[in-house]
Amino acid sequence: MVISVGSHRRSIRDAMLGGRRELYKPLRCAFYDGDTGGGTPSDGLAGALSEASGSVSLFGTDGRKKARNVLILMSDTGGGHRASAEALRDAFRLEYGDAYQVFVRDLGKEYGGWPLNDMERSYKFMIRHVRLWKVAFHGTAPRWVHGMYLAALAYFYANEVVAGIMKYKPDVIISVHPLMQHIPLWVLKWQSLQTKIPFFTVITDLNTCHPTWFHQGVTRCYCPSTEVAKRALIRGLQPSQIRVYGLPIRPSFCRAVLDKEDMREELDMHPELPAVLLMGGGEGMGPVEETARALGEELYDHRRHRPVGQIVVICGRNHALWSTLQCLTWKVPVKIRRFEKQMEKWMGASDCIITKAGPGTIAEALIRGLPVILNDFIPGQEVGNVPYVVDNGAGVFYKDPRKAASQVARWFSTEAEDLKTYSRNALKLAQPEAVFDIIKDIHKLQQQPAALTRVPYSLTSSFSYHI
Repeated sequence: MVISVGSHRRSIRDAMLGGRRELYKPLRCAFYDGDTGGGTPSDGLAGALSEASGSVSLFGTDGRKKARNVLILMSDTGGGHRASAEALRDAFRLEYGDAYQVFVRDLGKEYGGWPLNDMERSYKFMIRHVRLWKVAFHGTAPRWVHGMYLAALAYFYANEVVAGIMKYKPDVIISVHPLMQHIPLWVLKWQSLQTKIPFFTVITDLNTCHPTWFHQGVTRCYCPSTEVAKRALIRGLQPSQIRVYGLPIRPSFCRAVLDKEDMREELDMHPELPAVLLMGGGEGMGPVEETARALGEELYDHRRHRPVGQIVVICGRNHALWSTLQCLTWKVPVKIRRFEKQMEKWMGASDCIITKAGPGTIAEALIRGLPVILNDFIPGQEVGNVPYVVDNGAGVFYKDPRKAASQVARWFSTEAEDLKTYSRNALKLAQPEAVFDIIKDIHKLQQQPAALTRVPYSLTSSFSYHI
């Protein structure tokens, strides 16, 4: 039987204000059953699925090898989730060409109602009011809290999620967001598809993770660090489900071969002065302006009347910050940029970086061997990134812009050897091949019939309504 999805999208808000929603019925997906309604097997994935063995055929009806569909689920709550999703997509294309067709989608925004379709706006509002975000992060950490919340969302939006999944006909599903696995996994269970579609989680937080990242029903959980892997074990995942490969960074960055002199010439930077890269993530968050002003003073030798370093400021989407810095008078060479898509070049031309504790920026800096000065963090998921960098000798933490600027000045003068030590430690901590290690492991599992998604009955049996 084919699932019937209504054209009018209901939300939790609609249901609470009036009207009743018919309980979701676990109807079978014709596409995966091999039944189009008239008893004729379909030409899509249904023809490749074997009910008897649960294995997936690599060949179409014409005998030729066909592309497998990979659906990557993400949400634009912070730039790191989309960046990781696109890194995986690009790695699939580079490594396997046309063997995989990859879709990066936000099912919540495209198919869900409130609050799923409003997560991006809500997140941006809460991180501007960090105390509110801290309460939300820790308040939803207990399993009974987020379990009930996600179960309610799954109940209200099951049909919509099924419609989204069916549209892309995935052979593989990958989640790079903590809220993009529980609902799809429950829907797969209700559709009896958990044995046919392998489900993978790629965690994009380096240390501190919200518990919703961990679901015992996934085929694999890819962790960026041993600290995260330990959290996964505590949350009930089996060692066979866990792999520690690192944070996926786009191939154009992690495999770029850059020469510092060439980069500085291309970017019109001073060829000899050491450079500090200052940024606050894609939104230009944190004390960027204050730190830039402090660097402008600390990197100028008043006794010799000459600069001892140069500054590159990436303002991201913070246009007000860019305008303010452009209006200042500088004593040292300064490059003030808006949102940049070629960060590998600016990092390749720099000698150290000052940034908030975003996992993507940290991972990129480590790949380039840049000593890191962390000056801010988002409560919750970024708290653990500070000891991850500091305890591994790859950088330091200074909340005070003056102290951060003073450290850069010392690195560029009297503590040059310390700067080299931090750089070597950063390179040791880096995992530039992470994105390729992940997609190679997924590809390897695709060759094995036993690579199945496991959704334990205990995770859904306690619900008071029948699905």
